Amino acid sequence: MPLHVPPAPAPALRSVLAALGSPTAVREARTPSLRAAQGPATPELPLPVHVLDGITATGPSVTRLAGWRFLIRCGDRAVAAAETRLTPDGWAFSHFFEGPYITSTEQALRQADTMPQPYQPRLLSVPGLYMLTLWLHGDPAADATAGHPEPTDLLVPLAPAPPGIAAHRPHRAADLLPVLTHRVTPAPLLGSPA
Repeated sequence: MPLHVPPAPAPALRSVLAALGSPTAVREARTPSLRAAQGPATPELPLPVHVLDGITATGPSVTRLAGWRFLIRCGDRAVAAAETRLTPDGWAFSHFFEGPYITSTEQALRQADTMPQPYQPRLLSVPGLYMLTLWLHGDPAADATAGHPEPTDLLVPLAPAPPGIAAHRPHRAADLLPVLTHRVTPAPLLGSPA
């Protein structure tokens, strides 16, 4: 398997397991699929979620670790996801959710698993474009909680992707980040009134 999924911090996993074991947390979750799931729900495929805080034309993008996301599997499919966040007291459960990014993440991971080169999967959020990508980091042994997209890393936009950016098509970070820079950067004012 070319994907080397990094281990999540133990407190993050424990917080998700505690939330899954809490009837109140599951019942109050806005995830009908999770509430209706039959059988045990298990957290799988922990992925660090990095947020793209800045895109620079001349240097590395500025990213920060925002949390860990777990796909919640019931039977043979993922029905929801759970997200954790770092608090002053450590990792804590944040929320359950569902939607198109669940199946899109699964599809992108299956696609990446067929690639010949080993990768470390991460998620990269681009808030300015309401975009989420599967970030395939080229160094499978790297610290999954740090770093920025290297030029040769692959970014796979998840569906729904912004208009003009194809979902599930791998892009080298060096090719996609300039496109995102152009999209996120506000247009300059054309002049001032006289």
